Amino acid sequence: MDLNLLGLFVAVAETGSFSAAARKLGLPKSSVSRGVASLEASVGAQLLHRTTRHVSLSTAGAALYERAAPLLASLREAVGTLPEREEAPSGKLRITAPNDMGATFLPEVIARFTARYPSVIVDCRLTNLNVDLVAEGFDLALRASGAKLADSSLMVRRLGTIDVQLFASPTYLARRGTPRTPEDLAHHDFVAFRGRKYLDELGLSEKNARVLADDMLFMREAVKAGVGIASLPTFLAQADVTSGQLVRVLPRYTQRSTTLVLLYPRTQHVPRKVSAFRDFLLDFLEGRPLSAHPNAG
Repeated sequence: MDLNLLGLFVAVAETGSFSAAARKLGLPKSSVSRGVASLEASVGAQLLHRTTRHVSLSTAGAALYERAAPLLASLREAVGTLPEREEAPSGKLRITAPNDMGATFLPEVIARFTARYPSVIVDCRLTNLNVDLVAEGFDLALRASGAKLADSSLMVRRLGTIDVQLFASPTYLARRGTPRTPEDLAHHDFVAFRGRKYLDELGLSEKNARVLADDMLFMREAVKAGVGIASLPTFLAQADVTSGQLVRVLPRYTQRSTTLVLLYPRTQHVPRKVSAFRDFLLDFLEGRPLSAHPNAG
């Protein structure tokens, strides 16, 4: 049964008139009349007695109204109290992000966000895998991506750029020497991210990689332990540079930056909790070294 037709019937029963029901619903009188006739054909019973001046419920119509009207009212109330229809964001917000973001700036973002919106519960999954947001029920994903996203079912919001630079430990440089030119890098060991093309950009190959990994946090610790040189996001290495545990290598040489993006499922109505987190993150990152020039994307 079409619930829209049931709603037309209830409106006519409550107003006692097709014209009044049409005005209440903002529909043409003919649409209301046809809808009620279709409902009667569907249930196989006459629901209304019609005269030129009055509309009244039949026995079947009275029985249907008695049962249907409270149910429709409950449905309207349920829809009206959905979290996404409230003024303030609320409900559970499921986020996925890489481990390195979870260990650096993301906890502060979430702490400030939940303080501003106390009705939101954040469920954060940290992984370097590209999870399927729709299939696994995630609202948002933070990713560092230099490639064009192929999945058209997702909305992409560019948050800014992540500077990627070369770093090494003082102990490694004392042992192997400090590179003075990009050409000197061919004589050094590297900690490389598996699958990324940072070595290619340096004119090097995997034979220069002493260690391969798929986690930036592990790479940073391996570099601090003296394994070799690595291309690391500036935001991930900055604190260790300040403390003297890491040194910027070839400071005049800058590798291609990567793009920080926020992904969320494409939908006609973006949930308030999603749009609130998106805008909050944009404000948080503006002017920070992680994301110097955020844009609308």
